[in-house]
Amino acid sequence: MRPAAIQLLATLLLVLSVSQARCDVYSWVDENGIRHFSNVSLPYGKKATQIPESVSSTIDKSNFTVTKVFDGDTVQVQGQDLEFRIRMVAIDAPETGGSRKKGQPYAQKAKKVLQQLIQGKKVRLKQYGTGGYNRILAEIFSQGRNINLTMIRQGLAEVYRGRLPQTLDSDSYNKAQDDARRRGRGMWSQGKAYKSPKIWRKENPW
Repeated sequence: MRPAAIQLLATLLLVLSVSQARCDVYSWVDENGIRHFSNVSLPYGKKATQIPESVSSTIDKSNFTVTKVFDGDTVQVQGQDLEFRIRMVAIDAPETGGSRKKGQPYAQKAKKVLQQLIQGKKVRLKQYGTGGYNRILAEIFSQGRNINLTMIRQGLAEVYRGRLPQTLDSDSYNKAQDDARRRGRGMWSQGKAYKSPKIWRKENPW
């Protein structure tokens, strides 16, 4: 493994007493003798060791490439032999519904726009611990732009209706949402027909 990856991993994986965020990390060695680490899943056909560790916010300023956009608020990134699934903090995009349900209006639009913004591009992350499904919570920055805020401004995501990190500038998100709603951008154009992703998930359990 390259020295840079070792240094990044050392800052990424800390003891539980240092950070409240918890993340299960898998480690395995490929055919070339390179050790890999991932919080996404066990590699197919590989024998991996699961390393329960805490994840710190020290991945800030590290560059990663967005390899996949799952929907309007979840992506996968790779960099320096590391692979992570990111849940974009502070935002909640319309649900795509997966393969079993139709999904919400503007869900596919949100996914497409996010792909146009960052798919295959280098990004910087500002991490806020981990959330559900073992995903790292983070703000994503590309070319100096906060992509999380961009999705809110375009009316393709709402401010997450739950507990937000105390260190997050939630005022900027609320102001961006108020402006998008007032201008009827994106999903806000539905008016009274609009339904929060949070409510939609309750009505449409997986």
